[in-house]
Amino acid sequence: MKRYFLFLFLIPLTLLANNPEPKEIHWISFEEAVALNNKTPKPILVDVYTDWCHWCKVMDKKTYTNPTVVNYINTNFYAVKFDAEQKEPLTFNDTTFNYVASGRRGYHEFAGAILKGKLSFPSTVFFNKEKQLIYAAPGYLKTPMMEKLTYFMKNEVYLTKDWESFEKEFKSKL
Repeated sequence: MKRYFLFLFLIPLTLLANNPEPKEIHWISFEEAVALNNKTPKPILVDVYTDWCHWCKVMDKKTYTNPTVVNYINTNFYAVKFDAEQKEPLTFNDTTFNYVASGRRGYHEFAGAILKGKLSFPSTVFFNKEKQLIYAAPGYLKTPMMEKLTYFMKNEVYLTKDWESFEKEFKSKL
């Protein structure tokens, strides 16, 4: 009986020890990302979403659960989930952004600012390690595109190469 119990107990532990890949992205608030960036500079990835957005939920279930994407984002970015309709104010670079009521639904000024007024959900926004807005990718991103885009942004390839050249040379780990 003791062997049977030990066997049942050790198998799950062995499986956990042999699979150290993170299962989910470590999402934090934008304020936390900025504070962490001030101590240890790293690019910031912002997932701009709304609760009612179907493709935001699909992206959460498919793209943001892929082990390669999860590991790359967790290792190389401060990852932020930002509700484009949140009511809480946010202060960044000495500017306070607030919720703006508009029709049945409103929007948060920060979402409007980083998406340059083009409120499209989901959108993935990249800031460099100096906290400068680099690029906003509107729409649902499938896993292969997210892998390429995060590599392109994290390694600042955009400074020396156009997207088409980069895409031809990129070696996927998927």
